[in-house]
Amino acid sequence: MARKGRDRADHISVEVTRPDKLFFPDDGISKGDLVEYYRQVAPAIIPYLRDRPLVMDRYPDGITGQRIVQKNVSRHFPDWVSRTEVSKKGGTVCHVVCDKPATLVYLANQASIELHVFLSHLGALDRPDQLVFDLDPPDEEHFGDCCRHALDLRELLEGELGLTSYVKTTGGKGLHVHVPLRPEEDFDSVRGFARDAAALLVSRSPGQLTVEQRKDQRGQRLYLDLMRNAYAQTVIAPYAVRARRGAPAATPLHWAELSDSGLSPRQFTLRTMADRLAQSADPWEGMARHRRGLAGPRRRLAALPEEARQ
Repeated sequence: MARKGRDRADHISVEVTRPDKLFFPDDGISKGDLVEYYRQVAPAIIPYLRDRPLVMDRYPDGITGQRIVQKNVSRHFPDWVSRTEVSKKGGTVCHVVCDKPATLVYLANQASIELHVFLSHLGALDRPDQLVFDLDPPDEEHFGDCCRHALDLRELLEGELGLTSYVKTTGGKGLHVHVPLRPEEDFDSVRGFARDAAALLVSRSPGQLTVEQRKDQRGQRLYLDLMRNAYAQTVIAPYAVRARRGAPAATPLHWAELSDSGLSPRQFTLRTMADRLAQSADPWEGMARHRRGLAGPRRRLAALPEEARQ
């Protein structure tokens, strides 16, 4: 139900304007519903936002209207919204840092449906503390194949290379596999490692996997996208809503869930997430304790026997 008037979070009063305005018209989901969702999931989502620059995908007229990709903090944003300067070619960008529930509520009222975050944190923006493999199947009908290959990727990362990995739905048709890292190397080096790992996985299933960027060259193969592993690139935040019919949410999963043949990326939504969080612990809890460097895994990857690459 849409919340009217003001919303209080962290003892900060946030005015919610036009809460009945429909953002997802086919689903009857309003701005007020979005505000309420982000208010409820704040304890789950803020640990993944609090020390990272944020990029907002705003839809002032709902998901059927124009998308505004906003990096810079607007002048009218209140002083209590945290922010940080990020270097870019020829200058800087002042990004929001979402470190408290009131900021989530405020951004939702600004029609920020999707929240995307950096793969590096404020203490070391030029050195990622995560790498991401984006598993992009040709269509949703191949989601089961996506799950199977994500498990293969986990076996490579954890069983053979000694890393720890985490998986989430993207809110679309695929999965993201995240690897927590110690922020020791720059983005080019980390992306190079991810490229070598992906190439090995492709060599083991060449008819099913590809790193080919051109869609017309992929056929029905699942695309292992590594392009997010670059400076100032972003990834959809865990528990963030996507601007798509049904209001799906990017959802951290337990690895065991990928073996469920009934798993669907559409089952995790703005309307179902509260029940999931109430019934299941966060699958990513404690992720930061499993950060590893890449020196050892890189040596292990290079030393894999030739038959392992076929």
